[in-house]
Amino acid sequence: MRIIDPKTTSTEELHQYLVGTVAPRPIAFASTVDEEGRSNLAPYSFFNCFSSNPPILVFSSNRRVSNSTTKDTLHNVEKTREVVINAVNFSIVRQMTVASMDYPKGVSEFEKAGLTPIPSDLVRPFRVKESPAQMECRVREILPMGEGGGAGHLIICELLRLHINEDVLDEDGRINPHKMDLMGRMGRAFYVRASGEAIHKIFQPFRPVGIGFDALPASVRNSKVLTGNNLGMLAGLPAAPREEEVLAMKEDEQVRNALQSESPLEELHRLAQKELAKEGRELAAKIAWLGEYL
Repeated sequence: MRIIDPKTTSTEELHQYLVGTVAPRPIAFASTVDEEGRSNLAPYSFFNCFSSNPPILVFSSNRRVSNSTTKDTLHNVEKTREVVINAVNFSIVRQMTVASMDYPKGVSEFEKAGLTPIPSDLVRPFRVKESPAQMECRVREILPMGEGGGAGHLIICELLRLHINEDVLDEDGRINPHKMDLMGRMGRAFYVRASGEAIHKIFQPFRPVGIGFDALPASVRNSKVLTGNNLGMLAGLPAAPREEEVLAMKEDEQVRNALQSESPLEELHRLAQKELAKEGRELAAKIAWLGEYL
């Protein structure tokens, strides 16, 4: 393992290691206005949701590494205590990158990026019409993290109103991630598109608790076929299969063929793996546990 010591690593290099490791990150496309009402629009990937009650969003506006200066967004929220955080989806990601450029103060990033400003209901900054979700916020607190280049300012925002495009909702009124099509920030010039095959549904009940890795049979735990994710699915089961259920699997034709093969344990685990790919955890467990009776 390469060891990275923040005390002996340059800020520029450390930044790249951090953003490449803590990834993907959601993007806050922050719309603000200054005390004279001039708009500013800039993306920030040091961003997340930290509370639902009250609804709190936090993003960080860092000092420029080159000269330790701060950005217009920070100045604006310090003066007005208001911000609109717009979601960034695939259809506007290139326009977002145009808005990320360091234009002179007073230049409208809305105009430069070809995005449409629309009035907010409760705050002065404009919303981005093309964004699939827009969050009107009041700034509750700004916490400076340091004075040097790269130092962040945590901008803690309370959500006042959320606007969601009807087109990204499913028939139950819930956000469909494929329709939302959000973009995430990685390290350097890399982004990730959160839709299509990149989306994985993982359902794991919290109660009752799972049996855990330590309760898996040794033949399963030390399998040459089953992956860590496969074992995690089995470890999440609320109970191990009963002995009679496991032995009954010998009547299954595929299981019989596996038992008659040259490597019965590995073949059983391959069968179990196929069932896990279909989310058939209970059946997979019965097949996998059968290896204990070889």
